[in-house]
Amino acid sequence: MLTTIEAMPRLRTAPALYDETRIALDVRDVVKAFDGQGAGTWWQRVSGKAPVAATQVRAVDHVSFSVRRREIFGILGPNGSGKSTLIRLLSTLLIPDSGRITVFGLDVERDERQVKRMINRVSVDAAFFKKLSPMENLLYAGRLYGLDGRAIREQSLEILGRLGLERKAIFEPMEDMSRGMQQKVAIARAFLTAPILMLLDEPTTGLDPRSKREVQAVVQDLRAVHDATVVLTTHDMDEAEALCDRIAIIESGKIVALDTPDGLKSRVARNGHEPTLEDVFMALTGKRLVTEEQAA
Repeated sequence: MLTTIEAMPRLRTAPALYDETRIALDVRDVVKAFDGQGAGTWWQRVSGKAPVAATQVRAVDHVSFSVRRREIFGILGPNGSGKSTLIRLLSTLLIPDSGRITVFGLDVERDERQVKRMINRVSVDAAFFKKLSPMENLLYAGRLYGLDGRAIREQSLEILGRLGLERKAIFEPMEDMSRGMQQKVAIARAFLTAPILMLLDEPTTGLDPRSKREVQAVVQDLRAVHDATVVLTTHDMDEAEALCDRIAIIESGKIVALDTPDGLKSRVARNGHEPTLEDVFMALTGKRLVTEEQAA
């Protein structure tokens, strides 16, 4: 099995972006709201049959934080807390109702095209052409970023091997693969472009313990070898503590705490008891983390 990802390409970005003093990601007073219960369907609204008591729910409610270059920054929160909405805002898939998001000084709305070339995203619900193989999916994705076909093949074999996929599986239809294996391909697709800001939305959901460790090792390599900055949402407390330099805890769209793992744990330590991150989470939100698999 390959042990490094040094051959992965860097995107061509200005040298100033790699200045150690630069803030990689800056989120200032961001709000995103959606129609809540009572809003009705699109057809009910245009036909005049929508309920009159329409409400709005703030999925992200005046959120502010900064992420330093090369930092692995974690976001923890219960289901429905706003984590995934926040990731979609950072990745330009959603537009904030108010506030501002910048990536290395570039505004995600005004400079959207430039920002998209600097970032990549892995989500728990990644989409593929299921009739195609992992290699064919990665070739398609790589060519969209202007990468050379031969280079894509070489890098895809290396990354997928690093993630523990057998060579035979790389050339078989994805519809025949387990959810965990498909998630590895989603991670490989994001790593393929060697982004300088990686957005990971529950990337190890559905993976067995060994696969989780393989993914976590590649995340650390991406930071160490390619100067990448990582924003990670996860339900795995051990993963958060092992990977993250700092962690924000979000509840009902608001950040209720932000500190290093040790700093967070020191807030709830009592009578010599050594708290865990789960203790911190319970104390600050009053809820237990539930994964997508547990909720299903």
